[in-house]
Amino acid sequence: MKKIRPCLWFDHNVNEAIDFYTSVFKNSKVLGTSYYPKDAPGFGGEILAVDLEIEDQQFMLLNGGPNFKFNESVSFFVEANTQDEIDYFWTNLTAEGGEESQCGWVKDKFGLSWQVCPAILPNLLQDSDAERAKRVMDAMMKMSKIILKDVEAAAKGD
Repeated sequence: MKKIRPCLWFDHNVNEAIDFYTSVFKNSKVLGTSYYPKDAPGFGGEILAVDLEIEDQQFMLLNGGPNFKFNESVSFFVEANTQDEIDYFWTNLTAEGGEESQCGWVKDKFGLSWQVCPAILPNLLQDSDAERAKRVMDAMMKMSKIILKDVEAAAKGD
């Protein structure tokens, strides 16, 4: 196990979350599962926690009940190298009730926030040419799903 890993709180639907994330992220696997005791009030025999690895990042999925919900203060950055990858993650993360936002952000059906962005975007936004970085920022701010060719055009000044 990694020394630090995110713990994601789910409301009696951790099985659904496992199925969803392992279908969206092809390089994923369950590393281990623990269960509540059969006599645990409200959770008897259900999964307590799952250690899940997605793209070499380990997560703990906790079946904790309705006490806490996800919000935008935490998100996960999904690096995509092509428009096809951006489209794939955008479509699949918003499936079954997820929500589109702007600047590459989406919420999945559980309310967890993701940033689906081209791998080149952070470098372009930090470019030493301030005008170039501003053009890229201005282009990105107008987008919901990031369109790679439009980001690249903005960087070139087209």
